[in-house]
Amino acid sequence: MKDWFGLVARLATGGVWIVAGALKLPYPSDSVRAVRAYDLLPEAVVPAVGHVLPVLEVVIGLCLVLGVMVRGTSVVSALLFVAFIIGISSAWARGLSIDCGCFGGGGEIPDAAAKYPGEIARDVGLLALSVWLVVRPRSRLALDSVLFGSHIDNDTGGSLDGAEEELAQDR
Repeated sequence: MKDWFGLVARLATGGVWIVAGALKLPYPSDSVRAVRAYDLLPEAVVPAVGHVLPVLEVVIGLCLVLGVMVRGTSVVSALLFVAFIIGISSAWARGLSIDCGCFGGGGEIPDAAAKYPGEIARDVGLLALSVWLVVRPRSRLALDSVLFGSHIDNDTGGSLDGAEEELAQDR
């Protein structure tokens, strides 16, 4: 069952990353404006972050959906969610009224503070899924198992390697 939950975690988190990045890719100036609105980074790095972040989001999403380099990708995913939670919390604490820029847009908007709790809750949930995948990266239908030779025992749902695999084949 844990391997099926891992599949759901990969698809949900990866899907969110793909959508978030894909919606921003055609509008790089909006992405830069969203990063700038948080007023957390030095101006010299804001354009680079604004341009690179959507590409990184799509790559993370594709890796998770395909099940490639799941543990490493999930570490990056978790770190980004922590950064986003800190960013939104910081904006809220400083009284900024900005669109999070999570799915495009960005900049100042009226009554943004009402959306902050939901945005933080969403990111905390996705952070939890990312941490699950860091701890338990093997899941069903992942290319990692094809590329790196690990197998899933269909009887127990656990991963098998080496001698354990031979024992399972003898059953």
